[in-house]
Amino acid sequence: MRYLSFLLLLTAFPAAASDFDGSSASLLWGLPFALILLSIALGPLFFSRIWHHHFGKITAFWTLLFLTPFIITFGFGAGVHTVAHALVEEYIPFILLLLALYTISGGIFVSGDLHGSPKLNTTLLAVGTALSSIMGTTGAAMLMIRPLLKANHKRHYRVHIVIFFIFLVANIGGGLTPLGDPPLFLGFLKGVDFMWTVKHMLMPVLISSVVLLAVFYIIDSQHFNREQSEHLAPAPSDKEDKVKIYGKWNFLLLAGVVGAVLLSGLWKPNHPGFEILGSHYALQNLMRDGILLALTAVSWIITPKQVRAGNEFNFEPIAEVGKLFLGIFITISPVLAILKAGETGALASVVSLVHDAAGNPINVMYFWMSGILSAFLDNAPTYLVFFNMAGGDAQALMTGHLFHSLLAVSMGSVFMGALTYIGNAPNFMVKAIAEQRGVPMPSFFGYMAWSVIVLVPLFALHTIVFFVWQLF
Repeated sequence: MRYLSFLLLLTAFPAAASDFDGSSASLLWGLPFALILLSIALGPLFFSRIWHHHFGKITAFWTLLFLTPFIITFGFGAGVHTVAHALVEEYIPFILLLLALYTISGGIFVSGDLHGSPKLNTTLLAVGTALSSIMGTTGAAMLMIRPLLKANHKRHYRVHIVIFFIFLVANIGGGLTPLGDPPLFLGFLKGVDFMWTVKHMLMPVLISSVVLLAVFYIIDSQHFNREQSEHLAPAPSDKEDKVKIYGKWNFLLLAGVVGAVLLSGLWKPNHPGFEILGSHYALQNLMRDGILLALTAVSWIITPKQVRAGNEFNFEPIAEVGKLFLGIFITISPVLAILKAGETGALASVVSLVHDAAGNPINVMYFWMSGILSAFLDNAPTYLVFFNMAGGDAQALMTGHLFHSLLAVSMGSVFMGALTYIGNAPNFMVKAIAEQRGVPMPSFFGYMAWSVIVLVPLFALHTIVFFVWQLF
């Protein structure tokens, strides 16, 4: 509460500062952001009890560690502007979309005795992967994670199921259309044709999905057979309850969420928008956020309590994500500013890695650098930074010699969000929901061990196929 009160106090004053100049900023301004990431990584590992009860306060402390010297150095107005920008232009749209999808999908309950066999699990992952490009990775993840967990609640080995769910449904599946993941939607708004993304991201998404589903089926089959032989999980009964779906009206509300997101991208009203403490709040974004809130309220009202009880629905996972990402969105601002400064900023050495001596983009490095940064930073602004570094002209990027540069940025920013829990918004949500259902999810680094072993060889294959041989 004290943290919230401090933020409200900040926003009570007008901003009088310009944007943070990343070209002259020290990397030390990114230290609080790094400390939040380290806390997320090490907290559950070394002081899990303290972290579980006080992660919000710890995140608030690191956030204030950034804001206090920032205000002292650049003035109160600059501090207000930074917080307002993070809240108005990034955090509020992010958390409202997540809240809407979480609440609405939590109103859809699948009853019946689903047995989590390797065949069923692989099918559910495939369906979720396909849905990700239609309703976004967050929407598909929130819709599919509960049926998957329900189907496997009697299984002894479940961690790998959730991990591959994050790989496929929460990340890679969203690469096929601009609706799938925020970076691609940003590209769409910048002039990248909808069908360009569909056509040229098809093979990367297809190859990734087939490989990962095959690997998952092999791993899940091994665990399933072991469970049966060691009697670690009960054998499926011959008599199965008929599968029923309750809360079907929520599917219509999910379609409304997709429509609201599309509205904000396609509708260009003749209206200047609103200025809130130096941050621009466009009318179409206001309409989108209002619709999301309305849809959330409708879902909460019309969904019977028994349905949400069947899903063991509560707001603890969204509250955890909300607290952590509030700090992340505020403290990440100087890091992104430095990155946007390009070769004039403190990360010039990193930026210079993606161009040769003649200034031409190195597509392999575009893929890996945009990807690695997207694993730890917000993938949407990371995409935008590399998009602009490649020239920023959508037509030239789609048709000219920079074609593979655009493909590299698109693939890297979407696919490599799966490398860490914080690489994409639904990753952490899925983790929180799974843990609440009793799945002992690995630590930050434990998850990265999985992602490095499984995904890095796949991304190396992509590097050869798409950027060395350029087969597609």
